[in-house]
Amino acid sequence: MSNLALWSRPAWDTDRWLRDFFGPAATADWFKPVTSGFMPAAEIAKEGDDAVVRLELPGIDVDKDVNVEVENGHLVIHGEHRDERSEEENGRTLREIRYGSFRRSFRLPGHVTSEAVAASYDAGVLTVRVTGAYAGAQAQRIAISK
Repeated sequence: MSNLALWSRPAWDTDRWLRDFFGPAATADWFKPVTSGFMPAAEIAKEGDDAVVRLELPGIDVDKDVNVEVENGHLVIHGEHRDERSEEENGRTLREIRYGSFRRSFRLPGHVTSEAVAASYDAGVLTVRVTGAYAGAQAQRIAISK
């Protein structure tokens, strides 16, 4: 005689599947709103003598929620990604989009002032151009004395 096991659970019980696979806290954590901040992806490119910083900020109202500043020799970009939907609208959903505050800071060369910084936003990407950041940044060979 062979052993026969009957499947008594529904074929697709997401909560049970997540608990079985990831452990008992998995579903509680996944369906909770994420309240911690996030770090937007950044890219820094050299374009001629300019430095161009691009940050991925999709779905953010940059006029209201993003600040670009020059502070103590650093380019500082900070803001908040807000979840505007109510808890009733959200319901039980899988959350991979991060909400909360963010802050990115990049050291600037000593000769750069706030007048050399310009920012624009298009298609979910914040672009900050630092004019002349690489001007005069050629390597200087130093003689070695014996």
